[in-house]
Amino acid sequence: MLLMTLRWAALAALLVYVLFDAGTRRSLTLWIVLGMLAGAELGHDAPAFAIHLQILGQIFLRLIKTIIAPLLFGTLVSAIAGQSDLKKVGRLGIRALIYFEVVTTLALIIGLAAINLSRAGVGVRVPASSEVGAPTLPKPTAGEMVLRIFPENIAKSVAEGDILEVVVFSILFGIALGLVGAEKRRPVLAFTEGLAETMFKFTNLVMLFAPLGVGGAIAYTVAHSGLGMLGHLIALLATFYAALVVFLLAVLLPITLLARVPLGRFLRAVSEPASIGFATTSSEAALPRALECMEEMGVPRPVVAFIIPLGYSFNLTGATLYLSMAAIFVAQADGQRLGLGRQLMIMLALMLASKGVAGVSRGSFVVLLGMAPALGLPAAPLFLLFGIDPLLDMGRTAVNVVGNCQAAAVLARWESARDASRAGN
Repeated sequence: MLLMTLRWAALAALLVYVLFDAGTRRSLTLWIVLGMLAGAELGHDAPAFAIHLQILGQIFLRLIKTIIAPLLFGTLVSAIAGQSDLKKVGRLGIRALIYFEVVTTLALIIGLAAINLSRAGVGVRVPASSEVGAPTLPKPTAGEMVLRIFPENIAKSVAEGDILEVVVFSILFGIALGLVGAEKRRPVLAFTEGLAETMFKFTNLVMLFAPLGVGGAIAYTVAHSGLGMLGHLIALLATFYAALVVFLLAVLLPITLLARVPLGRFLRAVSEPASIGFATTSSEAALPRALECMEEMGVPRPVVAFIIPLGYSFNLTGATLYLSMAAIFVAQADGQRLGLGRQLMIMLALMLASKGVAGVSRGSFVVLLGMAPALGLPAAPLFLLFGIDPLLDMGRTAVNVVGNCQAAAVLARWESARDASRAGN
């Protein structure tokens, strides 16, 4: 009786959130976790009532989908066209982009290996009817996935939610805008920057509904499938953090040592911005201290000011690792058996779509949800992921911050060594 009383107290606390605390961001992570637990309890104790809460999850899903296209367009165009420094420090920019892609690819591989070893999604029972009106998704071939990358009509792509086409159009538009003269580029760039900032705020508003949306979706799922799926989520959480540790020790640490970056000084410099990123789940919140701490460490200001912001768009190592694991978890939960080739195609598509959304709350989840139809993945298991997404977001945000600080230190050392070598000759 006491246990049941405590569990229903969680539901009462969620009601308090709705009435009094929905306008604040400081406790949103706690409320999302609480919403998941309350939904699981309600689905277990009152399944007949919980079935009707599916509509809360559907509302949240619709609101999320409205964000994706304008968010990606605004962030990608402003990130690419706003990088005028690429012309001034072309060599550093090219080397940085190559470095970013190598490191994020290694993160992708580690994430894929970890989820294929743990198989945390195998055996998850998600009710097929949890996506009302969603037919069984055809599994696209590799050729179809490649064709879907290239837009035919951007308005049609936005209307139909073809996110990859929106991404490719945005990248090409950003490059073209960067080639336009400064006077004509300025108003368009100001519009895209304003659009991106507006969509960040829009996303924050939508996320205030997240505890109710997640609670309703989890309640519906538990009412159909029971509480056994919680064990799979715990397994995924453990797998994710184990993979992050492997990435830090097997990839970032050797590169740092190879570049002769003073390890002790770097760890002291990165500890505060990484802690801010972990606690707030916001890369943007950690950015000011990351810039200050790396400059205090001795990294030249031009390198810091160029590499870290650029990395926030193109060096999302923690987010990439998460996307690789989450996508395969969803496929496993759906009973799909994916070959290595299809897994790699999915990962490449997600890496392309993820560029530029590091600053938005739950940005990785937004990208995965928007890409699910094009990848032949169901959206229903994503609600299970969103229940523990705050716990996942803390780890991936901290690793994003550490990876960008490390990239600035490493590239600065390599540039310094190259300049010294040229001076010696």
